[in-house]
Amino acid sequence: MITVEKKSLRVGKYVDREHVDAVVSTYKKERWAQNSERIGKSDSLSAWFSAEELEDYLALIKKHGADGVKFYFGVYPEDHAPKPEYAGRQTIVLVATKSKETENGFVNKDLFVKKDGIDISLSLNMPSICPPYCGGFSFNSNDIVACDNEGVSVI
Repeated sequence: MITVEKKSLRVGKYVDREHVDAVVSTYKKERWAQNSERIGKSDSLSAWFSAEELEDYLALIKKHGADGVKFYFGVYPEDHAPKPEYAGRQTIVLVATKSKETENGFVNKDLFVKKDGIDISLSLNMPSICPPYCGGFSFNSNDIVACDNEGVSVI
């Protein structure tokens, strides 16, 4: 009997709280403060999806042959009608991918499926972003928000 070994595509690593604090703190100092000043309100610091949404999304993309997800950084347009409070703030968009091995290693391509004869991307967006929605607190679109390990407060 021939056994085919499947190569692992795992690239992530579980990290501790110290690592999370370090990268978030660096982000706040090197990107977030300047972004917030430029747009005149606190930019988003996080994006949240429920576990149920993520499970449903993973089931859907696996059904269509995806083996990974790319997280694209994005910014909502200034005229974002569905949620005006998101206007100008950054977000993440999850896009299903399919990996392919090439002579230079693995490449991850966005996965498209046919729907009514049109190629569509299997993508997920519109998470709850903080600010303006932070753990039960909501802020006005012009509030400048400070976040630390204790939580979120308006400046």
